[in-house]
Amino acid sequence: MKFFTIATLGCKVNRYESEAISEQLEDQGWHSVDKGVRADLCIINTCTVTGKAAMQSRQAVRKNIRSHPGALVIVTGCYAQVAPEVFSSISGVHHVIGNASKNMIPRLTEQHETYSLTLVEDISAPRTFQDLPITRFGNRTRPFIKIQDGCDAFCSYCIIPHARGRSRSLSPEIIVERIERLTNHGYSEVVLCGIHMGRYGQDLSPATSLTDLICSIDSPQGVQRLRLSSIEPMELSEDLIGQLAASEHICPHLHIPLQSGDDDVLKWMNRPYGAELYRDLVLHVVNKMPHAAIGVDVIVGFPGETERAFENTCRLIEELPVAYLHVFPFSVQKGTAAEGLRNRVLPETTKKRCQYLREIGQTRRRKFSEKFIGSTLEVLVEGKRDRRTGYLQGFTENYIPVLLEGSDGLFHQIVEVKLDRIKDGMVFGKRLSG
Repeated sequence: MKFFTIATLGCKVNRYESEAISEQLEDQGWHSVDKGVRADLCIINTCTVTGKAAMQSRQAVRKNIRSHPGALVIVTGCYAQVAPEVFSSISGVHHVIGNASKNMIPRLTEQHETYSLTLVEDISAPRTFQDLPITRFGNRTRPFIKIQDGCDAFCSYCIIPHARGRSRSLSPEIIVERIERLTNHGYSEVVLCGIHMGRYGQDLSPATSLTDLICSIDSPQGVQRLRLSSIEPMELSEDLIGQLAASEHICPHLHIPLQSGDDDVLKWMNRPYGAELYRDLVLHVVNKMPHAAIGVDVIVGFPGETERAFENTCRLIEELPVAYLHVFPFSVQKGTAAEGLRNRVLPETTKKRCQYLREIGQTRRRKFSEKFIGSTLEVLVEGKRDRRTGYLQGFTENYIPVLLEGSDGLFHQIVEVKLDRIKDGMVFGKRLSG
């Protein structure tokens, strides 16, 4: 028997692509290893969205080489795309494969004895969507479907357009078919994901949109739950908001990146909006969808971020009905416009600001959850128990993590739960009979 392992870092798109590669390998007779079993093949799907992610990617490569001596080691993903020399120089790495050639990985699994390969194409060249088909999603409760790849935004801090190329989309017909197949396999929720998902469909002929796609999916015969990953503020159109608000199947949960609440910093970031527009957008969404969870990305310590600019960010977040925050310290990415910016913020200052903002995020999460204590909501139970408590765990439609008592027979099921208390930052609920 041949055994493989895949280490995945970064976003939902990377996780989807790893799952697709895993499925192809299993169809070829490979078996995913259990913990402690030596693998014959190690694939590391890297990320470089932050300096920390890049460091963790390097660590994952070296850890796999140590843990699986003699294995074929293939490094792929965004970090491999923008800096292949980092990995080709590591002893024990056999192949470095860029994002445009991920579909070739299963064909390379038997050839490491004869040669090593670095295959990284120019990702910026015009290209169509590279589909990595998938029919199952392991033991995950909420499978992802990658509907879009690439990014046209070129924010000054971000390397991803250089790692993923320009925006391109999967056809609506394939997406609908893929959702139907996953639904028929018993999945109750599907997550649509992409790198710049709000641009979905603009490259297709005829052109379409995310709103049109959701209209074609959102029907009583479709999936029980449809969840969307991150959408840029300027791409949340009135039509899209109206479709989300009217739907009985789309989860009231939007992740809308902010990055900064200061207009000067947003300009330096090359973000195409100001703090006032963002404030109005979030308030409008919550007015249309009162139960919606709004998640926010924030970058702290961007060059030129003064104390007043940081205070503007904190003030904006505290004023808005935000459900949770993802806080990232700014890290310099070689090849981005921000690489040459002066007025760098001291690392110790950035660290303090991150901690302060994360504390605000914890408060916002608690306040959002408190609004629903005493309410009955549907919870999709995960396929494993919470390690700390041994309780079942799951998420409501509006992304509140809930712990509840029950048997393993409830794994992957949607159940009605009354949220009754918050303890140590965790939300507990009781399943209603039946």
